Amino acid sequence: MSCSDRKDIEETIVPISQDDNAQIGNNEEQVEVLDKFPEGDVGNPYNWTKGRKMFIILTTSATLFNSTLASSLSSNAMPGITAEFGVDTTRTNPELVLPISLFLVGYVFGPLLFGPLSEMIGRRVTMLLAFAGYTAFTLGCALAPNWQSFLTFRLFCGIFACAPVNIGAGIVADVYNDPAIRGRAMAYFLGFSLSAPLIAPSLSGYISEAATWRWAFWAAVIVAGVTWVPLVFLPETYTPVLLARRAKEMRKQALEAGRGNTRTLSPIETEHKSWQIKIGMVLARPAKIFCTELIVSTSSIYMAVVYAIYFMFFQAYPLIFRDIYGMGPGVMGLMYLPVGAGTLLGVLGSQLWDHALARAKQRGKSWAHKEKHRRLPLACVGGPLLVIGLFWLGWTAREDISWVVPFMAGVPFGIGNFVIAISLTNYLSDAYGIYSASVMAAASCTRNILGAALPLATGEMYRSLGIGWATSLVGFLSLGMCGLPFVLIYYGEMIQERSKFSRSLLKATR
Repeated sequence: MSCSDRKDIEETIVPISQDDNAQIGNNEEQVEVLDKFPEGDVGNPYNWTKGRKMFIILTTSATLFNSTLASSLSSNAMPGITAEFGVDTTRTNPELVLPISLFLVGYVFGPLLFGPLSEMIGRRVTMLLAFAGYTAFTLGCALAPNWQSFLTFRLFCGIFACAPVNIGAGIVADVYNDPAIRGRAMAYFLGFSLSAPLIAPSLSGYISEAATWRWAFWAAVIVAGVTWVPLVFLPETYTPVLLARRAKEMRKQALEAGRGNTRTLSPIETEHKSWQIKIGMVLARPAKIFCTELIVSTSSIYMAVVYAIYFMFFQAYPLIFRDIYGMGPGVMGLMYLPVGAGTLLGVLGSQLWDHALARAKQRGKSWAHKEKHRRLPLACVGGPLLVIGLFWLGWTAREDISWVVPFMAGVPFGIGNFVIAISLTNYLSDAYGIYSASVMAAASCTRNILGAALPLATGEMYRSLGIGWATSLVGFLSLGMCGLPFVLIYYGEMIQERSKFSRSLLKATR
């Protein structure tokens, strides 16, 4: 470390008072806190090279692709699975949806651990541990000896697979401080998230027909093995952990220089709490944020509705394209492609919006610097498109209408699904900064509760109401949620100003 670097760092060190020293437990040594990186410091993730940031985003996106690919991998492999394990294939049997629903139940519990844990021990270690668990339990699915063990492996696979979904948003916020660039990175990140489940049904359908259902999961293990190659080189990106490492290095240098009367600590090192209290904080923070932050709770519920409908389609599409149009597993998996095409159009639309936003900033438009105007207009467009896609699908899926017509309904649905997710995710990330991983954990937990529950009711709902009215029911539900982005545009700042948590966050980031 050069003298100039040391001087810059010393300027960022905040002395601790004598009372604080007593609380830390050391009255004889002078304790100082390194609470931020110096301006332009290469140790700050914001100052890393574009190439390094791109590697981080692509690697994190690859882990996310694995996780979301696994979510719907069992959908078109079910005929082979049920035949081997002797499961009742009567359509009223609720066990048939358990491989997807239990995976999403895992998504409910995992975020409560991995999101906040990454804010305690860092993103890298948490990601490696979680992806190791995901790889192991995916292998377990491929080798499962019976139905019960297969379902157990799917549950634990979901618990560990959720980590990239939650930690990834935090990693994006760690390395990009420019909201426009961060928004583009998040768009690509979520594009991976929403595209992989659409590939999985066709993949599992064709592999199961050509070989056995187990090879669908062996394929997922192979993809995970390839992903491990860049993942082992993923650097730590969480600033508090990086500051703790810097402070440790400075203490070592002070000791070697004979300046033993100075102890430099990072903020997280000054928090002398027992492991029981820390675990409680890890588990309680997302729940506390959800219960106390109206913006987080309402946005999470909207995303949960959209997410649940998305996974409902993996139960509804077979009822439409298999039962009405007589398609086999492999061909039926291709019916999800328009949803994927809509997702790609959503990515393109979000990029065009970012470019328009950048031009508005250059022209000095005041609205372009506000979080609500940067992010929420996309959701204002996406909500109606989602509703259009649902009603289109519901009332054109009939024997006297070509399969192409309901097939194409996936395009507006895919666009709406993506832009709602990217808009609200970026909005929450902008608004809650360093706590974005916990906020994403709260949002993820909420959407996966509904995502796990709705598929359980899909079969009975479609049999009772019919294709048109069952799809219309969720269409009306989506229509009712369309107004939320408009409410946040007009009242979001006022809501956040009245929040005690948001006020404390603002003080912490100044």
